[in-house]
Amino acid sequence: MKYKSTSGFSKRLAIFPALLLSGCKMELFDPKGSVGLAEKELILNATYAMLIVVVPVILLTLLFAWRYRQSNTSAEYLPKWAHSTKIEIVMWLVPSLIILYLGIMTWKSTHALDPYKPLVSVAKPITVEVVALDWKWLFIYPEYGIATVNQIEFPVGTPVNFKITSDSVMNSFFIPQLGGQIYAMAGMQTKLHLIADEAGDYAGISANFSGAGFSDMKFRAIATTPEEFAAWVAKVKASPSELNNANYAAVAAPTEKHPVQYFSKVDANLFHSIIAKYNNGHVRNMTDPICRTKG
Repeated sequence: MKYKSTSGFSKRLAIFPALLLSGCKMELFDPKGSVGLAEKELILNATYAMLIVVVPVILLTLLFAWRYRQSNTSAEYLPKWAHSTKIEIVMWLVPSLIILYLGIMTWKSTHALDPYKPLVSVAKPITVEVVALDWKWLFIYPEYGIATVNQIEFPVGTPVNFKITSDSVMNSFFIPQLGGQIYAMAGMQTKLHLIADEAGDYAGISANFSGAGFSDMKFRAIATTPEEFAAWVAKVKASPSELNNANYAAVAAPTEKHPVQYFSKVDANLFHSIIAKYNNGHVRNMTDPICRTKG
C-alpha cells in the first residue's frame, strides 16, 4: 500500500510542470505592434544563429559518447592524435561567422529599435507621462489634462511617446506585446516610443523587482478606435477626483493591488516636479552625461 501511494504521488508530481506551462501566455512572441514584431524577429534570428553551433555540438556529443563507448571495439583508437586542419577550420570559421552576423544584426537593430527614437507615422502621436510608484503606475496625459492609475488607453495606429520616471525605487516599464522595456528611475527621465497595430487589451508590468507588492504591480494598456478613445477621455474627465500637489502624497503612498483610478484634472507640472525634487529643481534626461555616469 505504501508503494502504490508513493507511485500515485510521483505521477501527479510529474504532470505539475505541464499544468503550470499550460497557463503560460507567450505574450512576447505574440506582438501587436511594429516595435514588438521587430524585437520578436531579432530574438528569433539571434536564437537560430546560435543554434547553428548548439545543435551540432549536442548531436556530436551524443554520437561520440555512443561511438567511442568502452564496449565498441570496432571504433578506431588513436592515442597520439593531436591535430586536424579541417576540424580547426570548421571550429574557428563557423563561430567567427556567427559572431560577425550577430554583431552586424545587433548594431543595426540597436539603432533601429532605439527606444528614444520617435516612430514614423502619419498619425499625430500622443504623450503619456509615466510615474512608477509603490506598487502601482501613475499615467498623466498632459495634452488632455487627465491622469489615471494602472490603466492607459490610446488609439490604434497612433504612436505613444512615453516619458518615464519613478517616485520610488527603480522599476522597469514593460508592455510585452507592444515591445521594449525601459527603466524608471527617481530623479531621471527615460523615454519609450510604442505603437499598437491592432485593437486589444494588453498586459503591462514592472519587469524589475521593487519590493513586497511587486508581483501585483500591473496595469492594462488598451488600444481602441479614435472614437472609443475620445469616449474614454470624456469618461475620465467626468471623474470627481482631481490630482494636484496637495493630494499627490496620498496617491503615491504604498499600496498593493491598487484598483484602476481616474483623475479628471491634474497639475500641469506634476510630472516635472516629481523628477525635480530629487535633483534640487533640475530635471535630468538620460541623455545627460551625468545621468549616463550614474546609470
